[in-house]
Amino acid sequence: MFRVLFSLLGIIALILIAVALAYAIGRYRRKKLVEKTLDFDPGTALRVSYYELRQATEGYSESCLLGAGSFGSVYRGTLNNGRDVAVKVFHLHLQNAFKSFDVECEVLRNLRHRNLCKVISTCSNPDFKALILEYMPNGSLEKWLYSDNYILDILQGINIMIDVACALEYLHYGYSTPIVHCDLKPSNVLLDEDSVAHLSDFGIAKLLGEGESNAFTTTLGTMGYIAPEYGLEGSVSTRCDVYSYGIMLMEVFTRKKPSSEKFSGDINPRSWINDSMPNAIPQIIDSKLLVLEEEHYAKKLKCLSSLMELALNCSTESANERMNMKEVVVALKKIRFQLLGPRPE
Repeated sequence: MFRVLFSLLGIIALILIAVALAYAIGRYRRKKLVEKTLDFDPGTALRVSYYELRQATEGYSESCLLGAGSFGSVYRGTLNNGRDVAVKVFHLHLQNAFKSFDVECEVLRNLRHRNLCKVISTCSNPDFKALILEYMPNGSLEKWLYSDNYILDILQGINIMIDVACALEYLHYGYSTPIVHCDLKPSNVLLDEDSVAHLSDFGIAKLLGEGESNAFTTTLGTMGYIAPEYGLEGSVSTRCDVYSYGIMLMEVFTRKKPSSEKFSGDINPRSWINDSMPNAIPQIIDSKLLVLEEEHYAKKLKCLSSLMELALNCSTESANERMNMKEVVVALKKIRFQLLGPRPE
């Protein structure tokens, strides 16, 4: 009788221990939510837990929110080591959010360029995914274009667009396989403390396979910036980025978004610029950039005309007629030389 009782007690004790262990392991896994370290920053083994990220962003507070995109929100945070970072938290309830996270990790894991936004690490488990990014204290190019508190002069605009062009040149030609960003726009261009531009948000980027010049997708970028063949057929190539770049080049120096009320029906940024060339440039350029009475007016006008011509050559209807990013970088540096003279690299 006692032997049976002791056996039952032993079995019950084992069951209770097993349940307690299972509970403890599950709780530990949920609590840690520690990121996968993905060698984004060579020599760095930074590991960040979910709870450190939550503390760093004050519980993903509205006051820490830097911006929101198609698949996630970006918060400013300060890690335990005192480092300021940007934390991109993916909205996993949205369709394609998991894929967007995986694409950004895949693209940014091996890329190294001064004009690409650096990913420091990630925090990932089945219920939570975030990228820990280098913090850009000067915010986005969009902020500088449309806030009354910030002003870009012509030279600053050119330097920023050269930075973006260099980033795209690297994506298209500097990696083992071409990478198409697919969502180029001012909100995805971030400025560091020295106002050097860094291209960000690779959530819908496409890696072209070996020997491929284009791919097909059902995921579209932002309306107004996407190339005709991309919007109509889902056909993606490096020339799509060139088209978006041309539209953004127009926007930077006119301060008119493609979604502006000015553009409707047959009137779009490209037709508006094209119809204004070459004599009506002063009427379309941002009034803060070109003042008739200022010094070097003629030189600035010539420079801005060259920029608009370059933008038109990037955004032709036919993809085959567009310039490539290597040519764009060379053209932009020539325009800067016209304005300023040689600049140390």
